[in-house]
Amino acid sequence: MGFGLETYKERASRLHWDDLDFEAFAERPLDADALRCVRYMHDVEYHTICYLRDLLVTPAHADPEVTAFLSMWAFEELWHGEALGAVLAAHGIADGTAQLADLRTGLGWRDRVRPLLLGLGGWMAGRDVVAVEMAWGALNESTTQAGYSLLGRKSGHPVLKELLGRIMRQEGRHLDFYTRQATRRLATSGRAQRLARASLRHLWKPVGSGIMATEETRFLLRYLMGDAGGRETARRLDARFDRIPGMGGLGLVTRAVTAAGQPPALASSEAQS
Repeated sequence: MGFGLETYKERASRLHWDDLDFEAFAERPLDADALRCVRYMHDVEYHTICYLRDLLVTPAHADPEVTAFLSMWAFEELWHGEALGAVLAAHGIADGTAQLADLRTGLGWRDRVRPLLLGLGGWMAGRDVVAVEMAWGALNESTTQAGYSLLGRKSGHPVLKELLGRIMRQEGRHLDFYTRQATRRLATSGRAQRLARASLRHLWKPVGSGIMATEETRFLLRYLMGDAGGRETARRLDARFDRIPGMGGLGLVTRAVTAAGQPPALASSEAQS
């Protein structure tokens, strides 16, 4: 059974959290590490519209099925950013447009030339580039969904865990679309498989790496996946990605987690054992 795009278009909606007791954060606030992760995720979710810009300068803009999905995807991701911003606001941390304006301005010339490079790359690769983008999206969505799950569990906060669970359900539909599209497109093109494999091996980095400070990305990976349970999650994500045609054995998530290092407390305890 293929991805039910028409059903998804009908179900796509803004995320709701008005029924959640955000006053619980005043009585039991998140610790500094969990809040740091929330801030990272907030900034990245709000940046989705800029990722959409990058996709639409490639041949993806000519595929009606892809553009219909992307329209819903960007809308839902905006509300994920709004929801995470509400968590930050409940802790007295600024969120929203002022923060985002500073973030985007700070990206400088690299952000301005990115659409040009992607457009040129898309022109050279032709329609096979859409398969590459779908594979890239599948990996990004799988790591994002896993990150929300790990943060909800590590925070130990019932309100945050419920909120992240609602976000995860929408992310799951995004993951389903990207995975099915990548599988279908890559299965029929050896050239697309080679392009996807090469670009992912040499260019892929964890979600947010292109806009967040390197140390923030490393911290997120160490906090969420630096322990034994997190590393096992990384291995499972890699094994799932292996099932997409031509993507077997890349081990990209495990590689990123290993490069980020271990959380200080864990590294200290293992050194003493």
